[in-house]
Amino acid sequence: MDVRTPVGALALGLLALAGGLQLAGYDAVSALAALWQGAAGSWYALTSATLVRAVPLIVIGLGIALAFRGGALNIGAEGQFYAGAIAATWVGLHVANRPAVVAVSSLLLAATLAGTAWVLIPVWLKLRFGVLEVISTLLLNFVAESLVSLMVQGPLQESQHIYPQSDPIAEAARLPLVPGTRLHAGLALALIGAAGLWYVFARTLWGFRLRAVGAGARAAEISGRIDARRMGAVALLLSGALAGLAGGIEVSGVSYALFQNLSPGYGFTAIAVALLARLHPAGVVATGVLFGALEAGAGAMQRDAGVPAVAVYVVEAVVILVVLLAEAASRRRTTTRAFA
Repeated sequence: MDVRTPVGALALGLLALAGGLQLAGYDAVSALAALWQGAAGSWYALTSATLVRAVPLIVIGLGIALAFRGGALNIGAEGQFYAGAIAATWVGLHVANRPAVVAVSSLLLAATLAGTAWVLIPVWLKLRFGVLEVISTLLLNFVAESLVSLMVQGPLQESQHIYPQSDPIAEAARLPLVPGTRLHAGLALALIGAAGLWYVFARTLWGFRLRAVGAGARAAEISGRIDARRMGAVALLLSGALAGLAGGIEVSGVSYALFQNLSPGYGFTAIAVALLARLHPAGVVATGVLFGALEAGAGAMQRDAGVPAVAVYVVEAVVILVVLLAEAASRRRTTTRAFA
C-alpha cells in the first residue's frame, strides 16, 4: 500500500472532524488548533503527552502484529495488559530495598510473565478443544477488569483502605524519565522491540515460518511441513507477553500505581494500530505515534475548545475505513490483472 494512502486518510479524517464540528455549532478552526497544540504544539506536548500515550500502543501493537502474522487473532490484549499491570504493581511494592536495575527488571519481567500466563488458557482451549481464540481472549478481558477491581479493593488496596487503588510503587521500580518531561524509558524499549521484531520477520527462519502460517496455514503444513498449530500458539503467547509488558511499563513509567480504568482502551486501539501498519513493526511505531497524538490532542481540544474528547474518534474511524478500503481495492485490482 502506498504511503500516501494513510496520509490522505488522515487528511480526510480531519476534514470530516472539522465538518462535523462546524455542523454541531463548534468553532472548527479553534478545535483543530487545540488538537494540534495538545499533540505536537510544543516539545512538552510531544514528549509528555503524545509519546507517553504512544508507548503502550506501540508495545501492544507489536504483540498484535506478531499474533496476526501467525494467524492467531488475539483480541484479549486489554486483559493481558491488566494482568501485567497487576503483577507489576505487586512487585513494585516489594522491591523498595533493591537496586533500581534489579527492581525495574523484576517488575517488567513479572509483567511479561503475567501477560503470558493470562493467554495460556486461550492457547490450551484452542489446542485441546479447538475453541477460537477470538472468543476466549475477548471474554478474558472482562475477567481481567473485574480482577483489577478486586485487587484494588482487596489485597492491593492502599494502606488507609479509603480509595480503590494501590499504594505508589517504590521509587527504585520506576522507569527513568527524560529530564523536564513525563517521557520515560519505555519508549526506548518499544523501539528496541520494533527493531527486534522486524529482524525476526525479515531475517530469521522462524519469522518466515510464522509469516507462511499466517498467509495460509494449510499450505504451510503441506508444502513446508510447518506445525501451524504450534506456531500459532507460540505467536499468541508472545503476543500476550508483549501486552503484559505494556502494562508493566505503564505502571512503572506513568501511573506508579494500580487503579480501575488504568487503560483507556489501549488493548483495543492497538488492534487498529497494527492493522493500519499492515502488521509491519516500523509501521506500528508510526501509527502508534499517530493514535497517541490524536488521543493527546483530544484532551487539549476538550479543555481549550470545549469539544468533547470523543469527537477525535471520528478521525480514527475515517483513517481506518479509508486505509482498509484502499487495501481492499488494491487487492481487487491485483486479482483482476491476474485473471485478465
